[in-house]
Amino acid sequence: MIRKIALAAVVLSMTTSCVSKKIYQDLENKFAELKKERNALADENEVLKTDKANLQTELDRIKAELDKCKTERDKLASDYSATKKSLDNLKSSYAALEKDSNEALEANIKKNRELLAELEAKQKALATEQDKFNKIKKDFEANAKRLKELEDLIAAKEAAMKKLKETLSKSLKAFEGKGLTVTEKDGKVYVSMENKLLFNSGSYAVNEEGKKAVELVGKVLGDNPDLSVLIEGHTDNDKITGTLTGGIENNWDLSTKRATAIVTILTANPKVNKSNLTAAGRSEFAPLMSNESAEGKAKNRRIEIILTPKLDEITKLLNEM
Repeated sequence: MIRKIALAAVVLSMTTSCVSKKIYQDLENKFAELKKERNALADENEVLKTDKANLQTELDRIKAELDKCKTERDKLASDYSATKKSLDNLKSSYAALEKDSNEALEANIKKNRELLAELEAKQKALATEQDKFNKIKKDFEANAKRLKELEDLIAAKEAAMKKLKETLSKSLKAFEGKGLTVTEKDGKVYVSMENKLLFNSGSYAVNEEGKKAVELVGKVLGDNPDLSVLIEGHTDNDKITGTLTGGIENNWDLSTKRATAIVTILTANPKVNKSNLTAAGRSEFAPLMSNESAEGKAKNRRIEIILTPKLDEITKLLNEM
């Protein structure tokens, strides 16, 4: 796909005098960066899922080992109690036999010493198992705490995106039924605006009603400066014939210019963090519906504003584990 874009850019730069090669090169580079960022986000999301599963498996293993240590500790405690009881019984026997026979006395003393040695050994073994138990318990609690922090952080991100979706839906309620939808999927919020709300046919100039909708999105972005924002332009598969206003000669150019026009409106709001914005043209190659019908083409001609939470905190927490 990137090679096709690059080839299209070279051909267009050789056939038109209205658009410079640098603009197309910049757009091509930006699109490559966007694709790389999308792949990185997808990879990072898979890594997060894998790390969470691995951590859960480790916790289960530690818990099983903890239970085993508890069983061994309880057995040693039981043995210790039984041995101590035997010792107490022997002490009583010793007291009774002491009057009867020195030989019996010596035998009981020897047995008593053996039991004392056995008791001491079991006490040491029990102390060793207790130390092992305490260490495993400490590791278990530490990993459980990290897992809880990770789960809470992910839940907070999901809750924030849900709230963002609700805020956008409320702010853009006036445009319901006019080709604007707000959806949430895979931890991201998508604001989709059909071209009938934004542009005239073949134009990348945003009309007044569309500008109001984009400005409302910009207001929400200004209140949420920690979001990565991707603005994608999409077209149907109708080929552009002739030369449109502004030197547009194909759908790649048109979709990119429309995405850039949206960025221009968003960045007019001084609270919007410009470094978080990326504009990209997808041309006709990411349709929502078939282009075989007029309805499908209308749905495919759109602007997608994709809002993604930054994952810096989650990555930092995973690196600390």
